[in-house]
Amino acid sequence: MVDRTRTRIRFSEVDALGIVWHGNFVKYLEDGRESFGEKYGLGYLDVYGKGWSMPVVKLEMDYKVQLKYGQEIIIETRFVEVEAAKLVFEYTIYRKDDMAVVLTARSIQVFVNLKGELELTNPEFFVKWKAVHDLKA
Repeated sequence: MVDRTRTRIRFSEVDALGIVWHGNFVKYLEDGRESFGEKYGLGYLDVYGKGWSMPVVKLEMDYKVQLKYGQEIIIETRFVEVEAAKLVFEYTIYRKDDMAVVLTARSIQVFVNLKGELELTNPEFFVKWKAVHDLKA
């Protein structure tokens, strides 16, 4: 399962040299997860409405090339199938004008109920979501 979304680098995201500050890539990954969630029915409000949150517990990023103000990027977000009660996504960010790989990344999110307790088994709604998309429960 893959989603692709686009965004343009805004002035507020670059440093004094006009290069994207590294911390902003976390926001781009969030944009990718939100777009994926909208496309596949796994948005943050969908999950929250079922009594869960999904905090990020691990994030790995490998920077390849710089981005500058005004450039457009494509954020590719791929769902990684795992049996454990967590969401794993892999990402590739491309510079649109030449399709250069700008960044590769991986994130892990866990399920936490609204009391703040970690869930060690897949919540029922997620088992059903996987079934709808022909994934292992």
